[in-house]
Amino acid sequence: MYSVISGKDVRDSTSVHRPGFSATDIPVPDIKGWKVGVIKMTPEIQPEVVKAYEKVLSQLKEKGATLVELDFSKFAFAIPIYYIIATAECSSNLSRFDGIRFGSRKNKTGKLEDLFADSRTEGFGPEVKRRILLGTFSLSAGYYDAYYGTAQKARALLRKEYEFFFSKTDFILQPTSPTTAFKVGEKTKDPVQMYKADMWTTSVNLAGLPAISVPMGKDEKGLPIGLQITAPHFEEGKLFGVAQSLSKLENLNIQFPEKIG
Repeated sequence: MYSVISGKDVRDSTSVHRPGFSATDIPVPDIKGWKVGVIKMTPEIQPEVVKAYEKVLSQLKEKGATLVELDFSKFAFAIPIYYIIATAECSSNLSRFDGIRFGSRKNKTGKLEDLFADSRTEGFGPEVKRRILLGTFSLSAGYYDAYYGTAQKARALLRKEYEFFFSKTDFILQPTSPTTAFKVGEKTKDPVQMYKADMWTTSVNLAGLPAISVPMGKDEKGLPIGLQITAPHFEEGKLFGVAQSLSKLENLNIQFPEKIG
């Protein structure tokens, strides 16, 4: 799949002019000599996640990798930054779904205002509506600079922080989420708690970095625990190589497809 989506897309003006490649052609690198960025475990992280993460790091150290502890304290604001920007983009992108030009049409015989309201009410779920409202608020004239403008400035600072991290490491390893999966619908009444599960994935998206999540074990209930590998810009090949090397560690059940054709 990656060989198809990698490289320049002639129909997407935002895609970068870089050659594509097949993930199955990436050689498996030797772990010895790696400089691995790691994070400090904190109390809010599920103990089983901590145990699985520390086991991976211990095996890497035994095989000759150097662990470099990184200070992620500045990333505490990654979630609010991400959701200000993401909801603003959501509001902007979905504003065209009015039931006339885009989206399903409801209430075909009523007033124009009712058509807009009914089409969006029935066409969008609660979470989408929440994001549209938040995004519309942050983009409004009175709050644009205070919220969206500030979030974009903070985003630039996060990118610089990652550049500093990669000046002394080859890549970064951290749990994909601080906990294993919660039950469906368990946190819908408290979306902020639900958003906290994205505490490490959001900063990667904000910085535009390539990352991949691979399994690194299971908790007592049999739920999978993810390990996120983050590499510098345009180093997707390194991601696949590192993931394949990690697959050879004990208890990491990572399955890679065989090369086809």
